[in-house]
Amino acid sequence: MKAADLPNAITVFRILLVPPVVVLLLNDRFTAALIVFGVAGISDGVDGFLAKRFNWYSDMGALLDPLADKLLLVCSFVTLGYLGCIPLWLVALVILRDLVIVGGALGYHFLVEQVTAAPRIVSKVNTFAQILLVLAVMFDRGVQQLPALWMHFLLYTVLVSTLWSGADYVWTWGRKAWQKRDS
Repeated sequence: MKAADLPNAITVFRILLVPPVVVLLLNDRFTAALIVFGVAGISDGVDGFLAKRFNWYSDMGALLDPLADKLLLVCSFVTLGYLGCIPLWLVALVILRDLVIVGGALGYHFLVEQVTAAPRIVSKVNTFAQILLVLAVMFDRGVQQLPALWMHFLLYTVLVSTLWSGADYVWTWGRKAWQKRDS
């Protein structure tokens, strides 16, 4: 392995942390799950830093990194929903948004032109809100109970940002497809 492969190796490590997070959550070990989730988050920052700092970009990394992030977040959401820690309607909405975006990107790619996706700011806000909610639930269940008002605020922030970012993607890429069709 050469040094330029290090970001991808860290990303694979992050993917391998997904099953332990799920198992720890299912076994009511929220503090340990919080720690492993935190390690995964730190590894995401490290691989991103290395890729940018040393220009260690690769096509595989461009695919694996967001996949690792999404896998960790979706599996955590589904597990916390299954455990009753996050409302199932919110879990379903988050997954539906992701499916709509992926389906739209695939449709655009195959019917219009190749997609050069760059996350929109509202999508980054949504991802950040989802991560905060997962961390807060794990902290609330494993370390110290958080105020209900804070938890409700996070739930509704995820709700609003999920709807907003999903609508933003549909609007933006739908408009691009429409413009391509007319040109």
